[in-house]
Amino acid sequence: MAVTSAMPRTVRRVGWGQRLSRWDFKLSPYLYVSPFFLLFAVFGAFPLFFNIVVALHDWHRRSGMGEFVGLDNFAWVLRQPLFWRSLENTISIFLLGGIPQLILALLIAAILDQNLRARTFWRMSVLIPFVVMPVATSMIFGQVFGQFGILVPNLHALGLFTESSSPFFQDRLLSHIAIGSMVVFRWTGYNALILLAAMQAVPRDLYEAATVDGASRFRQFFSVTIPGIRPTLIFVILTMTIGGLEIFDEARLFDGGGTGGGSGGADNQWTTVMLYLFNLGFGEWQDRLGQAAAVGWIFAFIILVISLLNFLLTRSISSSGAPRDRGRRLRRPRPPRRPEPTLVGSTPAAVAENTMEGVLR
Repeated sequence: MAVTSAMPRTVRRVGWGQRLSRWDFKLSPYLYVSPFFLLFAVFGAFPLFFNIVVALHDWHRRSGMGEFVGLDNFAWVLRQPLFWRSLENTISIFLLGGIPQLILALLIAAILDQNLRARTFWRMSVLIPFVVMPVATSMIFGQVFGQFGILVPNLHALGLFTESSSPFFQDRLLSHIAIGSMVVFRWTGYNALILLAAMQAVPRDLYEAATVDGASRFRQFFSVTIPGIRPTLIFVILTMTIGGLEIFDEARLFDGGGTGGGSGGADNQWTTVMLYLFNLGFGEWQDRLGQAAAVGWIFAFIILVISLLNFLLTRSISSSGAPRDRGRRLRRPRPPRRPEPTLVGSTPAAVAENTMEGVLR
């Protein structure tokens, strides 16, 4: 028997085109998402870490980086009465603009949730104020509340104000109301559409059952709609809080923002935290970039606290419908006992009948 020797197997070489296709298959997903991370690294991460360096040094725009001061900038900011006054102004403007904004957003969303004619037109129209630039909104409302605007001459005619100048630029509370009205005008429609989307997700069977039970529209709104949109409502409230703390354009351009303006009033009546930060580092007050960066980190700590509250509230709402004994080990229910099969003729009547037949036989 002849034994044939095995021929050596040739190794197949991978061509350059196949290697390139493999690299393209492995690297293309990372290349697709790389622009976001590159832009975030340049415009997000680098300014964030550089801001830490600025906050820990005696930094000025003209002279540059000074000596290392540690936490002295944070202590200096917390000792400033103007910082606490700006924080009070920010909270006041938020409350005067946020509470009416939330009420109007709920009302508008409830109206748009009904069967209206041209629903698409009305839903798009409520978003028009949000499209308007904040600069244009601030300048328009600044003219409305000005000395020769629409509101102040009519108030003078009614005898409510006797001053020749506009009281909305002099009184602290009135200036907060005026700036809060800008926030209401710009953000009410945006929040109304978010609440409308949540209202449309509420099952309509609940409204039908409430109507059958005799509940009015007012009762259905507070007993069916509000509980159904509660997670979205809390999300809107928290985002509204964050946006209210970041208010800057309205306060900056309320008095025009030109020469002698944009500082928050003559007595800092409407100076917000963000406006205080801007004036501290880049405005005409003083050249203190280190202290301005410290204000930014204090504000970031406030945002962190609000985000933590958002997490806790969302988790409590999502677990509110769970049973209380969820952590206990539940016993496995026993399967129902099957009834024993009944044989033909095994009933008492059948037994008696069979017995009588046997006796008769």
